[in-house]
Amino acid sequence: MLFIKILTVVLLPLRSFLNAMRRRFIVILLFFIASNVVSQNSQLAYSYFMKGEYEKASVIFKELYEKNKVRRDYFKKLLSCYQLTDNFSEASILLESHSKEFPRQNYIWIEIGYNLQLQQQTEEAKKYYTKALQSIENNPHEGYILGQTFQDNHLLDEALQAYKRAMELDPNLNFEPYIAFVYGEKADIENMFNAYLNMVQKNENYFSTVQQYAGRFLSDDSLDENNILFKKLVLKRLQANPNDSWNKLLSWLYAQQKDYDKALVQEIALFKRSSEDLLRIQNLGDIAIENCDYNTAKEAFNYILENSKDSEEILDAHLYLLEIAIETASSQKEIDDVEAKFQELFSNYGNAINTLELQLSYADFLTFKKNEPEKAITVLKDALTKTSSDVQQGAVKLKLGDVLVFTDKFNEALINYSQVQLKLKNSTLAQTASYKVAQTSYFKGDFKWAMTQLKVLKKSTSQLIANDALDLHLLISNNIIGDSISALALKSYAHADLLAYQNRDKEAIDTLKTVLEKYEGRSIEANALFKQAELYTKTKQYNKAENNYSKIVELQNDRILVDNSYYQLGLLYENKLNDIEKAKEMYQKIIFEFPGSIYLVDARKRFRKLRGDLVN
Repeated sequence: MLFIKILTVVLLPLRSFLNAMRRRFIVILLFFIASNVVSQNSQLAYSYFMKGEYEKASVIFKELYEKNKVRRDYFKKLLSCYQLTDNFSEASILLESHSKEFPRQNYIWIEIGYNLQLQQQTEEAKKYYTKALQSIENNPHEGYILGQTFQDNHLLDEALQAYKRAMELDPNLNFEPYIAFVYGEKADIENMFNAYLNMVQKNENYFSTVQQYAGRFLSDDSLDENNILFKKLVLKRLQANPNDSWNKLLSWLYAQQKDYDKALVQEIALFKRSSEDLLRIQNLGDIAIENCDYNTAKEAFNYILENSKDSEEILDAHLYLLEIAIETASSQKEIDDVEAKFQELFSNYGNAINTLELQLSYADFLTFKKNEPEKAITVLKDALTKTSSDVQQGAVKLKLGDVLVFTDKFNEALINYSQVQLKLKNSTLAQTASYKVAQTSYFKGDFKWAMTQLKVLKKSTSQLIANDALDLHLLISNNIIGDSISALALKSYAHADLLAYQNRDKEAIDTLKTVLEKYEGRSIEANALFKQAELYTKTKQYNKAENNYSKIVELQNDRILVDNSYYQLGLLYENKLNDIEKAKEMYQKIIFEFPGSIYLVDARKRFRKLRGDLVN
């Protein structure tokens, strides 16, 4: 009996606890079921609304609103359903009941007014808008919700009044982003730009926001009306109140327009004012190199050399200047000067891990400019013994692979590239290595393995790698589909491509000549003509290059290459053959026939310059 009593004492509380837990579980379960039902109903209502089935949507939104009247989105969607079906009586009933339920929600006056305006009762509607705007006088913070409600109903002038009056009453409020957006909707570009500039003037942290949103109304064209207007407004503020933000915005605008020399003027002005660091000038110089504006890049890096006290920054500037010198060297004397500069830098900075970039650059120079690949291999293998991280080792192995391809040691090159792929998975270096594997396989004629690598790389996080991968993928896929003759043609073309990579220009030109004779009319013909034209230009055989580009235009079988050919012809006529009228004609072809061309902005700029337009 004692045992039963003890057991009862123990089990009764336990049973009560379990019952309580069961009840709690049931409540939670019901809550989740109810929430799920509401969520599904909400999704269905929105789906009906998006499809224009407003009557069906109104039934569900009414249920949702009745259960949760504080949800403004349910209220607004239900109201819109009534209005879009001309059911203004139900809309009026809803507005009246909601205003009684929430008498402090002054934005309802706007909704009531808009409901009247939809019924052509404009004067009555204005009374309610005025009533809503007057409420800001007592509480400036109302400006936000009222402005948003005006915007939602496309009452843009009233929205501006709400935002501006609230800011007048309370200068701590910042509704400039909304004001700018409203002006954008009104297509009032000048006032929109000014609103964005006001944001920066109040708080420099808005700089990137202004770049993002104002940038949507700007283009790469310095003669675009919006670009001219934006520049004028920024310059006006700079003259009235010198401020770093205005110089930064001008620099950003000029860089967008590829006017890197003008951007550099702004960056130097910034540095002189603040003397913080030279990183912005270095970044601009790097961008200028990428866009082949070597004069501006040289000016930028020479400025760094003159003003920097940081040894690493100085060495980087020297490296950039060497890169420019290598790219532009066209005589033996210039090549010898580059060699002397390398030796001077090694003498000053040593030959250890701190100069790894210098050693990589030197190996590249030895291979592709001096045709001394064996010496480059020695430099790189020595550099490998000094690397202290997987990333450094990966960079050296990539360069070593390039040199090995130059010397036809494909298998050894593939081993180096593959090691980088495996060791540094998903990194930019690994993606570069994958592209190099594809390119080397293509050179060897192993197109299937090349395609396997390229399919993955088309989605590369690096846009440059993705673009190169896409170009090579298109070249291979366009020429291996069909009969075996097309594949043989591609194999010959790939060999010519390898010869060009190895700077064996005459052999490459001759191989391409054979391709053109043997495979005339095949899809490879336009590619062979274009590649040969590039080599003719490199070897200063400009008339032959002109002839090839003109043939591509006549063929009209590859729109991308036709676009490229018009642009290259324009450059040839402008810079090498001294035929300005023909150059203008080529640029006009791009402007009028290829509006989506990547060369459009530059072609327009060059055409206007040749025509004598003033480009500021």
